[in-house]
Formats: sequence, structure tokens, C-alpha cells
Amino acid sequence: MTVHFHEEDLPAGVLADGPVAVDTETMGLVTPRDRLCVVQISDGQGDEHLVRFAKDSTFDAPNLKAVLADPDRIKIYHFARFDLAAIEHYLGVEAGPVFCTKIASKLTRTYTDRHGLKILVDELLGESISKQQQSSDWGAAELNDAQREYAASDVRYLHRMREVFIERLEREGRTAMAQACFDFLPTRARLDIAGWAEHDIFSHA
Repeated sequence: MTVHFHEEDLPAGVLADGPVAVDTETMGLVTPRDRLCVVQISDGQGDEHLVRFAKDSTFDAPNLKAVLADPDRIKIYHFARFDLAAIEHYLGVEAGPVFCTKIASKLTRTYTDRHGLKILVDELLGESISKQQQSSDWGAAELNDAQREYAASDVRYLHRMREVFIERLEREGRTAMAQACFDFLPTRARLDIAGWAEHDIFSHA
């Protein structure tokens, strides 16, 4: 298991075919204001790749964009809504099709309101991750080892979690419902960017 660090783009040919786990690190939670700093990606074979973007980046990244925009590759996220918005806003691609472990958790783990990644990794996989670097300066000139490990851990377990949730969604008869939610997520992300982040347009009010 190796964490690979890259500047401005993913090298060609480093990922196996099939689904990829994806996550992002930004300067904050307001997508148009808080720039994209890191994209993490893993093919589930044991390595993680971190692509860091500098403050003056043009976000060209043709190799990374090709993977993210590939309609034949499922992208696995935890809270896809945020990552899809950051990727489309800064990289200009729709990074689907989508499988979101947070949505899958909310549809199957109805016995709890705790759906964070750390909780899921512990309960479903029996492993432990640290969230110590969650509030961190991802725009720094250098990312330290703790930041790199934190970023890598955000995609390290998503393939295995997806397999668990595929089984649970099928067991509970909610696979089609989950897929409809996943399919809508790119639009939900665009609504966030366009100004409807805090408003439910489906509500009566």
C-alpha cells in the first residue's frame, strides 16, 4: 500500500480499469470561494494517488479529467454532493456515474443518525481511521505526512464499503431508490453552486 503524490495531474496509466474511489480537499466548504487543493483517487488495488493543485493552477489535468469524466467508470464517494460540485466547478467535468456511501448508509443504516466515514469504517470494516487533519490548511506550499495519510485514508476504504452497501441495499429493497439518488447528485451539486445549497426546492415552503 503506497500513497503517491502528484502535482497538477495524474500520470497516465497508473489506475486499473473499473470503479475508482474519489475525494477532494478544499480551502473550505463554499465551493466558488474555497479553491480545490487536492483530488484523491484510488482503484482499490492498494495504492492511493493524491493530485495537488497550486494556488495559481489552471486545472488543466487532462489525465485526471479523463478518468473522472469516463462514463464507464463508477466513481465512489462519501458525500458525493460536495466533491461533485468542487470537481465540476474547478476541473469542468461531471465526475460520474456515482455511488455515494453516505447516501447508501442513510438508506440502509436507519437504526442510527451517524453516517460519518470514520463511523462506517469502524462498523462495517472493523478498521480505524483518524480525522485529526480534517480541519487543515490544504493550500499550504507543502503537505505534511499526516495530511497525505489523512487524504489517502478518505479513499482507501470506499471500494470495500461499496460492496457492503450493495448487499444491504439489495437486502432492504432500496437499490433502485439509491440509484435514482445517485443519478440526481450531479444536478444537486449544480444547484448548490447556483445558489440553492441551503434551500430544498422540493419542499412546500
